[in-house]
Amino acid sequence: MRVLYVTAFIVISDQITKFLVKGISIPFLGINIEGMPLGSSIPVLGDFLRLTFIENPGMAFGIEIGGKFFLTLFSIIASFGILMYLFMMRKESFVFRLSLACILGGAIGNLIDRVFYGVWYGESGWFHGKVVDFVDVDFFNIDILGFHLQRFWVFNIADASVTVGVLMMLIFHRSFVKDEEELSPLETSSRSEATESSTPS
Repeated sequence: MRVLYVTAFIVISDQITKFLVKGISIPFLGINIEGMPLGSSIPVLGDFLRLTFIENPGMAFGIEIGGKFFLTLFSIIASFGILMYLFMMRKESFVFRLSLACILGGAIGNLIDRVFYGVWYGESGWFHGKVVDFVDVDFFNIDILGFHLQRFWVFNIADASVTVGVLMMLIFHRSFVKDEEELSPLETSSRSEATESSTPS
């Protein structure tokens, strides 16, 4: 399954950018990256795009369901489920498999933070790490029924990959269904021919 190369690329890119933001020290490899202070922000394209280092203990957009261990366990099960589903759908259209690969890459990227970061950075135990977010984008003002949004939620490459994967599924959903409908008559015809050929004359 070549689409897993996409998954691997997403995971590696996600982790490298997080290490650059949070910082990492591996003395025996001569690696010492200081990173950014927590809560600090660096302008990239003025106020429109900034690098803002925050840590998210919950799900995307700061949503918290259950405890950290429950969330990490759920992420592990979900990632494994997506991988198995991708294997089962290995003969489906490339776009469909690519969307699953993006979702899987994003899920694994954030899962690494939750499982290992607490221990790696001496902040907590296994399965209790926080997800590193840093992409801070300006957003048009929304004020509906008491809900106000001025800047988009700070996110990372893993979050973006999951979002892209889901959007691909939504956008190309009709083409997936169409492919299935086109294959069904062919499969039915093949089965009928096989039945006829096996029936004694």
